[in-house]
Formats: sequence, C-alpha cells, structure tokens
Amino acid sequence: MGKSTGFLEYERVNESYLKVEERLQNYNEFTVPLPENELHTQGARCMDCGIPFCHSGCPLGNLIPDFNDKVYKGRWKEAAAILHATNNFPEFTGRLCPAPCEEACVLGINQNPVTIENIEKNIVETAFKEGWITPKVPKKRTDKKVAIIGSGPSGLAAAQQLNRAGHWVTVFERDEKIGGLLRYGIPDFKLEKKIIDRRLAILKEEGVVFETNAHVGKNISVETIKANFDAVLLCGGATERRSMPVKGIHLKGIHQAMDFLKLNNQYVDNLIDFNKIISAKDKKVIVIGGGDTGSDCIGTSNRHGATSVINFEILNKPSEGRPAHQPWPYWPMKLKTTSSHEEGAERFFSISTKEFMGDKEGNLIGLKTVEVEWVFNQGERPQLIEIPDTEKEWECDLVLLALGFTGAEKTLAEQFGVEMDFRTNVKATTKDYATSVKGIFTAGDMRRGQSLIVWAISEGRQAAYHLDAFLMGNSNLPLKDENDLPRL
Repeated sequence: MGKSTGFLEYERVNESYLKVEERLQNYNEFTVPLPENELHTQGARCMDCGIPFCHSGCPLGNLIPDFNDKVYKGRWKEAAAILHATNNFPEFTGRLCPAPCEEACVLGINQNPVTIENIEKNIVETAFKEGWITPKVPKKRTDKKVAIIGSGPSGLAAAQQLNRAGHWVTVFERDEKIGGLLRYGIPDFKLEKKIIDRRLAILKEEGVVFETNAHVGKNISVETIKANFDAVLLCGGATERRSMPVKGIHLKGIHQAMDFLKLNNQYVDNLIDFNKIISAKDKKVIVIGGGDTGSDCIGTSNRHGATSVINFEILNKPSEGRPAHQPWPYWPMKLKTTSSHEEGAERFFSISTKEFMGDKEGNLIGLKTVEVEWVFNQGERPQLIEIPDTEKEWECDLVLLALGFTGAEKTLAEQFGVEMDFRTNVKATTKDYATSVKGIFTAGDMRRGQSLIVWAISEGRQAAYHLDAFLMGNSNLPLKDENDLPRL
C-alpha cells in the first residue's frame, strides 16, 4: 500500500447532500462529489491489512485494496482497469449497493471503514469523463446464439460477458426500455436513467442486441426462442409481489410499491403524464415495509408533495451499532436511516396492520394497527405476539405496500418446462447455473430470490461462464469462487 499509516492520519469523509428543500424540487441525484484531493486521502485510509476481508464481503470479489491504492496515488486509469476486471457496472453498484465490503473492512473493527463504495463510483465516473470506457468488440465470433430473458443487472452482466466470449447475444425485455428494476424500480434521485443509457450505448456498440416490448411466453413464443438460439439464460427476476391477508386490502388507495415507483419513473422519463401516475400529492401516506423499496416510496412521496408520510415496519427496531450475534466481518442487521427518511417520515417499528378502513364508495380512509413483539425460543421459528390494548387507528388515503417479493413468476418456468424450488425460484445450483432442462440456465433474483444488485451482477457473470462452457466445452471467462463468501 502506498500510505501504510493513512488510516491513522485521516478520518472517513462521506459525500454531502444538497439541502432537503432543494433536492425535493426534482428527481435528480443530489450527492455533492468530494474534491479529488479528498478522494486521494480516502484511498490512503485503506490499510495494509494483509488479509483483505473486503474481498470476502464483496460478492463480485472486487480487488478493493488495489484500486484504493491507485486512487491514493492518482492513477485513475489503472484503478478503472482493476475495477472493471471484476465488475461490469460499477456506476450502478457505486450508487445502489449497500456496501457489504465496507462492513467487512478490517479498519471497521474499531474505526469507520474505508469509503469503498464512493471511491468505486468516482473511479468509474472519472473513467467515463476521460473517455477510457470504450466498446470492446470481440475479435472473433462463434456461431452460437444466446437468448437472455430479462434486462436487469444479472441479464446485462451476462450479456456483456457472453458477447465478449464471441457469442451472438440477444436480450429480450418485456417493458419498453432496457434495465429491469434499475429502470423502473429505482427512483432517479438514486440512479438517473442517463447512467443506464450511457452503459447501454457501450453494450450495443459491442454487439449486444436488445429487443424491447418482447414478452417471452406472451407475444414471443418459447418455441421461437428454442428454434433460434443455442442456449437460453433466464434473468427475469423475483417479481411476484407480497400482499397482505388483511380485511380491506382491495380498497381504492392501496397499491403495491413497485406499481407506484414504476409509474413515477415513466413520468420522469416523459413516457406518461403526471395524471397517469399514482400520486401522493396532498395525501396522507403510509408506507408498509421498512426496506429500501419502502425508503424509495418515502422519497418519491415527498417529491410529490404528500401531506404526511408514515412508515411501518413489523420487525423490531434494529440497534444503531453492530449486534453482538453478527460479529465482524459479517453483514450486520442494524438501523439504516436513508436520505429519504431524513427528508421527512415518521417511522414506527414492531407494528402490524390489522385492517384497512374505507368509505361507502370503496375509498381508503384509514387503517387499524396493533403493536407486536417477537418471541424467540431456541430451535423454533420466531413467534409474532400481539400486545393487548395497543390497537390504534390511523387516518390515511394512500397506502404503499413495500413488502418484498415471494419469488419468480411462473410463466417462463412453466412454458420452458424448468423446475422451481420450494421458494418459487427457478431451480438451479451455483455449480453450473443450469436448470432441469438442457441448454437453459438461470441467474439473479430468478434463481436466488430477492437480493442485492451486486449479487445480481455476480450471478450474471457466473452464469455466463457456465453457459459459455456448455456451448464451447470450456470457458476463458473469469469465474468467482463463492466458497470464501460470508453469507449475508
């Protein structure tokens, strides 16, 4: 390492944000970049720790100390080459990844960890600015054709890898634009869509073909795919949304979070008018679900001009520090306060919704809750117990359900004849990502269930290796061994 004592000399410095009242006026990203000299200093904090546990924290196996050192020394082009050796899309992960690498940072044992994610974002943005990221067209083509169904991060990563192996790759996307949840699930204030389009332009020049409004199993038959391609990779995600078995769930004013977010993203992209979205303007909003999707609903509702925003989470309030039973370097379940929470939302934990209330016309006017506690008995599943005399009524006219996903849609699995597992994911192991049908592979959330963007990219890269080996007998694509990864 270039600055072996840097961690003793410098404190962690994070990016700052625009003021809340300013950023709520639009849907643009609102982080304020650090000056270059500060980024050098942050890179200098990376320890000469001997065993870089950040490697294990990162599902991609990013060579983190190596690119941190290059940033410290101002050798940005070399840093970009190192970063892209393991990560196809650091401009996505540098904005959206929850940074398990930082939780595994050795410095994080007794100090604030290195700002790995922010360094990663600045490396790739510098590389784009300087023109170092250019199309890599394969020098030689095979005669093999691969269909990838789904254009989220796993599908895009696999597409780039397989195209670089020389195969003819076509990506099928049922929506009108490429990107999957990157496009329609992530608000622009976290990921402006020009960032996706910039990378897609590179992929197209490299030779990847994209087909939009192409819903395989609906307007494109499975038989057509089988007849025209030598192998298929299913990357359709885990898109079955979880609902609630609660009285009044069908009242007008109760919506799935992903419907709310997708319509708003289409509005921001000038694809639909504001009157076509699910609007939170002048409404009392309750978001049920405390994860990232719930946070995105809060930020979007505040930008609409909601009267109030309340957030419910059925789980107990996490501790602010690392829990004792989740020691370093494992991922800790601790309280996460996002920029959207800071923009304005009341948060309530250990609370369960019992009933939605409506008027005579079927419009939502409120809901009833009860406080709950979780009882943990060794060897048994946790039990949810309602606390007596804690019922409460809440006035609201918009409820957003951010309850996660229950697995993959069955359409593709049924029509391709592939097996699904007990969690309703397409069945395939990490041994070769192959399904029960020869020549058909799967990756990303469709295989592992709802997960992180960094896992999706890792899965796409891994599946590409195995699919290439299936087609050619062996593969020269990189392969990341999962055996050294702590379970998240």
